[in-house]
Amino acid sequence: MTPSARVQAAIELLDSILEAAMAKGAPADRLISEYFRARRYAGSKDRRAVRELVYRAIRLCGPRPASGRAAMLAVAQHDKEIAPLFDGSTHGPPAIGPDEKPAKTGIAVSWLAAKLAASGIEPEVARSLLDRAPLDIRVNTLKADRATIELPEEGEQLSAPNAIRFPSGTNIDQWPAFREGNIEIQDLGSQWVCEAVGAKSGEVIIDLCAGAGGKTLALASSTGNAASLIAADTDKRRLGNLAPRAARAGASVEHTVLLDPGKEVEALSPWLGKADRVLVDAPCSGSGTWRRNPEGRWRLDKNELERLTQLQDHVLNIGAQLVRPGGTLVFVTCSVFDEEGAHRVNAFLDRHPGWQAQPAEIPVGQPRGKGTRLTPLHDGADGFFVAILQSSC
Repeated sequence: MTPSARVQAAIELLDSILEAAMAKGAPADRLISEYFRARRYAGSKDRRAVRELVYRAIRLCGPRPASGRAAMLAVAQHDKEIAPLFDGSTHGPPAIGPDEKPAKTGIAVSWLAAKLAASGIEPEVARSLLDRAPLDIRVNTLKADRATIELPEEGEQLSAPNAIRFPSGTNIDQWPAFREGNIEIQDLGSQWVCEAVGAKSGEVIIDLCAGAGGKTLALASSTGNAASLIAADTDKRRLGNLAPRAARAGASVEHTVLLDPGKEVEALSPWLGKADRVLVDAPCSGSGTWRRNPEGRWRLDKNELERLTQLQDHVLNIGAQLVRPGGTLVFVTCSVFDEEGAHRVNAFLDRHPGWQAQPAEIPVGQPRGKGTRLTPLHDGADGFFVAILQSSC
């Protein structure tokens, strides 16, 4: 592909990503993979260059652009080497017209930028949410030790007990250590919130929104398979991925429970009032993971944020019913918005007299309301909120 053809490919991909964002369709990384699967002639350098152009445009354009071309014109405005590639060549984009305007740049559309500011996210912290994320792994202590594990590349040992960092794009899934379950891909922030759960041997621990089980596996590892772990979720496909992952990791998960929305308590009735700890890693806007999925700013609207906060209240209420007297409910979102963090905790405590918020015993993050918030700028991790809620005895 010529440099101009790469720009045109990026424009086409951006158009697809914008359409998917409006329709709540496939994420950008999947669309990029599908695009090149249908274009086998594109070499690895072409794919890498186009992908880089696409993500430069997404990160640069805060409000959703009118088109992929407008987004790439914004890149061209900031990079003088791009503008000449709008040359009207056979496979390149048409020349830039005198009246064409580039897309607006910035952190996010105005209402989201206002949410960030109201949540105490300073401009430099907001910008860090759009940095390119590294690739973090967790050494699975059921099978390996961070001090002695041998990996094809040398990574940076991080602050969490079993975290190692590699550059973005490292093909970790091709390593024998990954295939054998000695390591798992898990962001540093996610590892720290698992530490905040405080899981102990012999406890009954429910991962209420387990998804594919990344945090479930971390809890199994931290307790040496000596806790009774129950993983629950409403997503059959994602929950179905847990069993093979657990087998590869040598992790013991006592039960997996597929939940029917609206009938969760019925499915979880054997554990009502019996869990020592319940982890509620609630569905959220994902604003803390924009550096991995920057098009998430284009997918989110006010109605969706309101729906998510109502869902967070719902799963917190379910979690409260599962906790034994004196037990712990751990609320986590990968969001930096107060609506999905401090405000949800306050609302929970108003609904549940007798419950108290306790400090998260982790050496990272900054206090936010009655919880702790992590950010890329301050903690080198995805954005997270975590709160420890203890029931009355």
